[in-house]
Amino acid sequence: MECRAFFGRGVSLCCGTWTVLTRVPAMKCLLVSDLHYTLKQFDWVYSVADSFDAIIIAGDHLDIVAIAAKEAQIVVILKYLQRLAGRTRLLVSSGNHDLSSTNDAGEKVAKWLARARGAGAAIDGDSLEIDDTLFTICPWWDGPLLREEVGAQLARDAQRRTGAWVWVYHAPPDQSPVSWIGKKHLGDEYLLRWIGEYQPDIVLTGHIHQSPFRQGGSWADRIGTTWVFNAGRQIGPCPTHVVFDTTAKRAMWFSLAGNEIVPLDQPLNRPFAEYDEGA
Repeated sequence: MECRAFFGRGVSLCCGTWTVLTRVPAMKCLLVSDLHYTLKQFDWVYSVADSFDAIIIAGDHLDIVAIAAKEAQIVVILKYLQRLAGRTRLLVSSGNHDLSSTNDAGEKVAKWLARARGAGAAIDGDSLEIDDTLFTICPWWDGPLLREEVGAQLARDAQRRTGAWVWVYHAPPDQSPVSWIGKKHLGDEYLLRWIGEYQPDIVLTGHIHQSPFRQGGSWADRIGTTWVFNAGRQIGPCPTHVVFDTTAKRAMWFSLAGNEIVPLDQPLNRPFAEYDEGA
């Protein structure tokens, strides 16, 4: 099956009250994650970049099992991030494959990613306002100190929040279909707690590659009033991806296994409808 992105601005699919994302201005964003040094997939993201108001790459840019040395991968990926930041707003978080050094507490960090900030990308620890939407970009935490810093970051941004709030966080929340591997959940229990405490509008994740493809798993979930997305991972030149379009009030998932759509102004209802761009 063909994997395609949605490029049209579209019109509203729904007639009822927009109960979840009323504060989000018109915006079309692309979520990908876990590209793992698959350069053809980075090429694909670059080819569609100017069709979106923002591109979010939610971690695992590198691949710890690749033949190329990590230092060489970093040089190449930084070049891609620089090029992407020149085409649209770029938000980039770290994942567990991206850790390259340690902090003073001995916890692993993706220190190299700071160089992407100089190229114009928003990265780990940053907060970015686009119109009335606040984006919070969280690092992968490897120990209690970094975990506390993430918690403090979310608490600070909760005080700044005046409109919609979107988090970029590599791991999905625990006990959710977006963290299901087929036999158990492998999500972040702390993220689940933070979602319960702050109820952001959207959380954009990755990490668990197989969740959308396993029975009982999914690419989308709703926890309270918070929508959570994990596009998953597939082989080939086109990555699995989620497009959330607040003009049309919908999120769409594109993969080789099929394309699905979720209306953001209605309660979550499974199974999700198949999306046909030509319909």
